[in-house]
Parts: sequence; structure tokens; C-alpha cells
Amino acid sequence: MTIYSFKPVYDSNSRVLILGSMASVKSLEKGFYYMHPQNKFWRVISQVANSPVPDSIEGKRQWLLDNRIALMDIIYSCERKGSLDSDIKNLMPNDIMQVLDKADIKAVFCNGRKSYDTAKKYYPEIEFNYLPSTSPANAGAWNIEPWLNITEYLQDGN
Repeated sequence: MTIYSFKPVYDSNSRVLILGSMASVKSLEKGFYYMHPQNKFWRVISQVANSPVPDSIEGKRQWLLDNRIALMDIIYSCERKGSLDSDIKNLMPNDIMQVLDKADIKAVFCNGRKSYDTAKKYYPEIEFNYLPSTSPANAGAWNIEPWLNITEYLQDGN
């Protein structure tokens, strides 16, 4: 079965683009990014921006915009059973230029190895920053420090 990513969240003031790979089954069911309760994304990004994230989907969407964070998946569509990135087949990349051409993006960060590898493959001319995956499948030792590098790009003057 082919699955499709969500529309990107961004506006002209967005300064950082965070790329996921493809939404989990739980996120696809709920209709928005990182909705699996064990995914660390919203807890981590709240610390990065030093601001609590609302519970509602619309609240999360507005919070991202208010904090100048653009969010999308690098994969537009693929075939996958379950939620593991390792099970992704027949992927079609997303058009990240729709965000990069319209927003004031200073840096692009990839949430996890699949996102990073896919981004580098399809957009070799763009600099991507690898971040450890917030997925519950990434159960090993986890470090927030690389994620905190996003903070500097959210500041005025950068």
C-alpha cells in the first residue's frame, strides 16, 4: 500500500527546516507529524525552542510557525508495512524546494539516518545536518545535544 506524507508546515518567516523520513502508522492515523506518544520529537523541540508545545494538532502547527520552524518529510510517498524506516520501499522524494524557495531557511536538519541519507541522495547540492532520530525505534543511548544546535538558527541576526 502506498502512503503519502503530510503537507509541509512553514511560512516565509521559517528559519529552520526539519526533515523527517515518513510518518509512522500512528501519525498517519492522527493526521499530523510525530503523533506516536513514544516519539521524543515534541518533547525535544520544546526544549530546543524553550517553549511548551500545545497538545492539539492546530496548536502544534501554529507553535512551529511561531517558533520559525518548518517541518516536512523528505519522502513524499512510499510503500511500507508498519512504521520502520528500514521497511520503506519504492520511495518518491518530496520537493523540499517548495519550502527553501519561499522561506528564510538558514539550516536544514534531518531527524534520523533515513531522512539524512535520502536528503543527501536527492539533493546533493544542499547542506544537511544529521540529528539522532526521535523515533521510539531508536532505543539506544540518546543525546539531545545535537538537537540544541538548532537554537542558534532561530535567533535574530543569523
